[in-house]
Amino acid sequence: MKQLFSLYRRNGIYYAQNTQNGKQESLRTRDEATAKTLLHSKNEASRQPSLNRQIALAYLSATDAQAANRNWKFVMDEMAATKQGVTRHRYDIAWKDPAFDLIGKLPLLETNAEHILKVIRTGTVSTNHYLRRLHNFALEMNWLPKSIVPRRQWPKPMYKEKRAITQAEHETIIANEKNSERRAFYQLAWHMGAAQTDLATLTAEDVDWEQKTIGFFRRKTGTVARLHFGPTVTAILQDLPGSGPLFPYIATMSAGDRSTQFRKRCNRLQITGVTLHSYRYSWAERAKTAGYPERFAQEALGHKSQAVHRSYAKRAKMLLPTLEDYEKKAEHPQPELAPAGVSSEKPQLN
Repeated sequence: MKQLFSLYRRNGIYYAQNTQNGKQESLRTRDEATAKTLLHSKNEASRQPSLNRQIALAYLSATDAQAANRNWKFVMDEMAATKQGVTRHRYDIAWKDPAFDLIGKLPLLETNAEHILKVIRTGTVSTNHYLRRLHNFALEMNWLPKSIVPRRQWPKPMYKEKRAITQAEHETIIANEKNSERRAFYQLAWHMGAAQTDLATLTAEDVDWEQKTIGFFRRKTGTVARLHFGPTVTAILQDLPGSGPLFPYIATMSAGDRSTQFRKRCNRLQITGVTLHSYRYSWAERAKTAGYPERFAQEALGHKSQAVHRSYAKRAKMLLPTLEDYEKKAEHPQPELAPAGVSSEKPQLN
């Protein structure tokens, strides 16, 4: 049987040349014995790929007994076990995606790029997101010898267009909502821009009537948000329970159920392209349009990154004042007032 690779030397460096396509590859050595050994390995690998795989597994099994049998379902279970609470629930739901069934029983060491790409093409944006996390988890745990799909070659998720809910749409939803608890929930979402779970779990004890503030912890980021409220929010809060959860029934619902309920109401009113999360986009866009300082808006939305807030507010249309006006203000500075929208102090939460 003719060997696939032949050996030759150029400028003192040994090379292997593919006899079928002429492709040349440096062996990075000047030593003839070393070059012949490397050439022999390449020819053996081309003749016996299956045998080489078994040899490799035998070596790996000496240090990792489960290397040959570890599959992607095992990795999914182990990764989910590192999560807690709502995050654990999200991962458990993600692994139920039918696209992951394509690799569930596939051993890690038998996986190639085609397997990964097929899962991505079969699934959704969420599949791409969680599969990349799964791949990186296996890599960091040293269950994979190297990346199956290089980071730069990983398909970019194609997210659907996201937009803010308009004031007209919000008013339509409020006008047609018969349930007082849900109506108040949507109204506070409009005025506070809080994430739906943070808003749903607010209690009467989070409201400081003396200071006119609402304080709560952002579950996603672990930061604290404390917002002052005005007469409109005051009127809404006065109709809610004076102790315990402000939204007793909504607080018991899962995030998915709240989203489904909202989507059904929007569909009935022929409002498309929005979710409960659109209230956060709306709040950020309104804040930017009104000239609300970005650092205060970040505090209110609970964001640590300026890029996140700018992404939320990218659609806002803001009328920029003239430089002349700002120069006049600089010549005649006014005493700086404390911001009315946000306080950086941490609330005393129960």
